[in-house]
Amino acid sequence: MKIHTDARAWLAAALLALASTAHAAAFDLTDVQGRHHRLADLRGHWVVVNFWATWCVPCIQEIPEIGAFAREHPEVVVIGVATDSDDPAKVKRFAAKLGHTYPLVLSNDDVEKQLGRPAALPTTKVYDPEGRLVYDRAGRVDRKSLEAITRSRAAKPMQSA
Repeated sequence: MKIHTDARAWLAAALLALASTAHAAAFDLTDVQGRHHRLADLRGHWVVVNFWATWCVPCIQEIPEIGAFAREHPEVVVIGVATDSDDPAKVKRFAAKLGHTYPLVLSNDDVEKQLGRPAALPTTKVYDPEGRLVYDRAGRVDRKSLEAITRSRAAKPMQSA
């Protein structure tokens, strides 16, 4: 019995350690300019990935705020992912009109395999400088909320459910 109990304790400790040091799955995204954005290459930087669509009113409302945040914090990498990419030219024009000045990725099967498909829009994911996913939520973000998330040097990795 003692061995069985020790094995359980060891397994529980190992799972807890794994959850607290879990790194996000690596991604390699190509934006509409043909530039690659690899999570591995962005180590040492906060990374914000925002999913949006041209038909999503809250998305449209938050893009200027995210653009302002990106301009004010060039040390943070901000990437927008448009989920309605059927007409790339239309999406690019729409994004430019809204002030989407940060890199734009058009979602497709490959992007969804790497980042997952958001359950709702807008959705924002934030990776800390170690590459850990520390924020993954649906709903609007603004300059202040992004500053609060990325200013938190003590950000903890997300726990899996």
